[in-house]
Amino acid sequence: MRNLMRARLFILAAAVGLLTTTCAPRVPRPANVTPGTPNVTWVLMYGERDNPDQEFACQSVPRTDCVLPASRADAESFSDIHFYYHGAGGRTHYEGTRSIGFFQVSGSFTSRIDVTVDKNQSITNQSVSGIVTSTPGTYMVALSLTATLSDTGKTVPVQETIQITVK
Repeated sequence: MRNLMRARLFILAAAVGLLTTTCAPRVPRPANVTPGTPNVTWVLMYGERDNPDQEFACQSVPRTDCVLPASRADAESFSDIHFYYHGAGGRTHYEGTRSIGFFQVSGSFTSRIDVTVDKNQSITNQSVSGIVTSTPGTYMVALSLTATLSDTGKTVPVQETIQITVK
């Protein structure tokens, strides 16, 4: 009886693990980046209120066109953008701002970034979800960050602009 329960728990855990890894967006690996250089990669997803990660839109590597469906009166479109802050060997601290222009707010949604990737980590992530605007057009996501390498005190600017088309 005990072995049967263990077998069932093992099968359940394996199934949950498989579903979790196949449904989650994969972290894009930085391309053409010298080891030890701070950088940020991202994945843009969209879907419904209950699951804004339902459909893949685009990612930083390989870079493709980013297209999202506009919200409609009868069907709001939700989006989730995942940011991945990559470590640069030692402790890496990212600080600055992030502006997201395609959310249904007046103007751009801007927030402060204050993220640290510890020496024993390779990556730290953040996600921002919101309702996609109902106005078709071209919008921008802009990261304006400074990465500070604790081991050396060196600062590195990290700038990223992502063009999003809402249709």
